[in-house]
Amino acid sequence: MLFALDEEHRSVQDMARSFAAAEIAPFALQWDRDRTFPVDTLRRAAALGMAAVTVRSDVGGSDLSRLHAVIITEALAAACPAIAAYLSIHNMCAGLIDKFGTTAQRQRWLPALVAMDRLASYCLTEPGAGSDAAALSTRACRDGDDYVLDGRKQFISGAGTEHGCYLVLARTGGPGAGGISAFIVDAGTAGLTFGPNEHKMGWHAQPTRAVILDQCRIPQSHRLGREGDGFKIAMTGLDGGRLNIAACSLGGAQSALEAATRYMSERHAFGHALATFQALQFDVADLATRLEAARVMLYAAAAAVDRGDADGTARVAGAKAFVTDTGFDVANRALQLFGGYGYLSEYGIEKLVRDLRVHQILEGTNQIMRLIVARHHFGLSRQRERDGS
Repeated sequence: MLFALDEEHRSVQDMARSFAAAEIAPFALQWDRDRTFPVDTLRRAAALGMAAVTVRSDVGGSDLSRLHAVIITEALAAACPAIAAYLSIHNMCAGLIDKFGTTAQRQRWLPALVAMDRLASYCLTEPGAGSDAAALSTRACRDGDDYVLDGRKQFISGAGTEHGCYLVLARTGGPGAGGISAFIVDAGTAGLTFGPNEHKMGWHAQPTRAVILDQCRIPQSHRLGREGDGFKIAMTGLDGGRLNIAACSLGGAQSALEAATRYMSERHAFGHALATFQALQFDVADLATRLEAARVMLYAAAAAVDRGDADGTARVAGAKAFVTDTGFDVANRALQLFGGYGYLSEYGIEKLVRDLRVHQILEGTNQIMRLIVARHHFGLSRQRERDGS
């Protein structure tokens, strides 16, 4: 069990924190107000290796672990969860192409993704198939040496940029998970269009659009993996995505708690600083303790995935549910410690609350995470029963 970071982890953490403090934190509120997607800032993050954390080094990736990715994401999210979350999605797509792509596919797409000359989007969710990913209806039909894609993807982060790269899950076979394949579709491909930028509660600093595929023709060389491998590819990506989205909640909540603590030292009521009231001290102590428990659970789950533990997916699901639930509650209670000022946009706390709320929904709702954990433990119980242990 990992309870301390080594020198390399600390160095990576310091790098990410320094970048976040200089390049993201001073601008995060303005990006949120203006709904600005700061592509130049993302590319500066990429120059430091943060756009391809787990991608192998032969194509320019950082070749680091899932734990490194969690540490980086947590540090960036302390400045802006919306930006950290988009980087997480981009990393997930790059990591899947690295893991499942041919040599030619890796050399074609990954150098541009590493530099963020192309911005990746993960196209799994559909209007009628959210948590039930195996029920997706977007189709990819063979036509000679090509595939023709038809369908609509919903809630796609980063969609609509001129330099987009879309990892699309589509049905090539019959019903269920075994009929799904994965494809890479570049911006500018005929038949690829987008819905309007969605007006969201949070995550204003990244665009969210529908991705529409209408007779979208791509060559067979754009298929990632074999036909029928798509669901396996998608689920592999979600382990890393769930770890990182939990890290976004952890970083954002830590930032909210630290802001509330500073405010309580400065704000006076009844002749005393708020920080001197024991009831409020207990609140801070409880929130800090819950965040530390969440951090240990998240880091341990990331380390389990790095080791290839058999229970890794269940541990990731449990960590995603616990950390994102905890993160939102901590940020919400930090806003309460600010009182009325927390409701004003200039203090940044209400933005953190808005940004963190969606983490309990995306990358699999927390209800689905609980199903994954429960099924794992029921399966483990049955296995022990068969073994007589």
